[in-house]
Amino acid sequence: MLYYLFDFLEKMDVPGAGVFQYISFRAAMAVFTSLLISLLFGKRLIRLLQKKQVGETVRDLGLKGQNEKAGTPTMGGIIILAAIVIPTLLFAKLDNIYVILMLITTLWLGAIGFIDDYIKVFKKNKEGLAGKFKILGQIGLGLIIGLTMYFNDDIVIREKLDQQTIVENKEANCRTESNDIFKQEEEKSFKTTIPFVKKNQFDYSWLLSWMGDGYKKYTWIIFIPLVIVIVTAVSNGANLTDGLDGLATSTSAVIAATLGVLAWVSGNFIFADYLNIMYIPNSGELAIFISAFVGATIGFLWYNSYPAQVFMGDTGSLALGGIIAVFAIIIRKELLIPLLCGIFLVENLSVIIQVSYFKFTKKKYGEGRRIFLMSPLHHHYQKKGYHEAKIVQRFFIVGIMLAVLTIVTLKLR
Repeated sequence: MLYYLFDFLEKMDVPGAGVFQYISFRAAMAVFTSLLISLLFGKRLIRLLQKKQVGETVRDLGLKGQNEKAGTPTMGGIIILAAIVIPTLLFAKLDNIYVILMLITTLWLGAIGFIDDYIKVFKKNKEGLAGKFKILGQIGLGLIIGLTMYFNDDIVIREKLDQQTIVENKEANCRTESNDIFKQEEEKSFKTTIPFVKKNQFDYSWLLSWMGDGYKKYTWIIFIPLVIVIVTAVSNGANLTDGLDGLATSTSAVIAATLGVLAWVSGNFIFADYLNIMYIPNSGELAIFISAFVGATIGFLWYNSYPAQVFMGDTGSLALGGIIAVFAIIIRKELLIPLLCGIFLVENLSVIIQVSYFKFTKKKYGEGRRIFLMSPLHHHYQKKGYHEAKIVQRFFIVGIMLAVLTIVTLKLR
């Protein structure tokens, strides 16, 4: 909203109003504002939750220090949601389709998580919202994102020109312009970035090339189900990771900062050319949203780090994972998710492996056996006697390493 106000003021020749045209300035303001909201609003919300006795019900899993968490205020994800949405509304261009999709994602999954937490806390139902309804909600969001990306004419890319044409354009112009490097016309495309490959673009429509002429119009058969799977998997991965004080929050902050860098370079033709990645017009505006996301998660850590004063609950964890998934899909970096979101991936896999192996051995030997002492993986290390603060710090370090490796893959081909 402030963007439009200052845009109007600039047209009226008000000195300094033009600073809002710079994405870097608005991104910095979004970080600062989200941190401020997290710190100030968070303190008041925690007091309110304590007053309303909105405390966490803890099951006895035999984990050290677990019973001490009973009664800790939950539903703190409201802090994160507010700290993301408010700065985005203030500083981003609200007619940008990418920003609109991210706001829908945040509110959609935040609402599903809120309903789940509400049932657990106020209805005293430990199971919360039935799993099938959560999955349906995630599928619904995946459909919205997939269909919008497929049919919306504003979601386009600009292909790079061949090397000879680029050289000729640079020789003819003393300055490097986007039209010297990328094609002038924007086009609908379902290409994405793949790591470790020199020609690092993959077109999903290629999977349907066996269908003959006109096969590209059926790309939705591949693309939309893939979007649904990614949104569901990453959202649930973040939800499973949210089991120790500050674990999901710190991990998400690192992932988001990395995605912010990728969005920045994808929306800037100079960096896109240097890194040899696709140029996505108008995607740079996402830097404001993801800056608010980073500020919100770091601000929430003020209260969520060990020992936690508040838990985010599903209100926060489902939204965090969904935001990361949709953001990666929008900037065409979804195939980097297994690497960048490696923590979420192993948490998901540890549960799948544990449950599958238990069922297999029970059927075969009549007695269920386990690979991990407990799943998700962070509880396995708790069972081994590691303090949860140490587990969180080590997962955080691994997350940073994965983030650095993700960015490095853009040049390692």
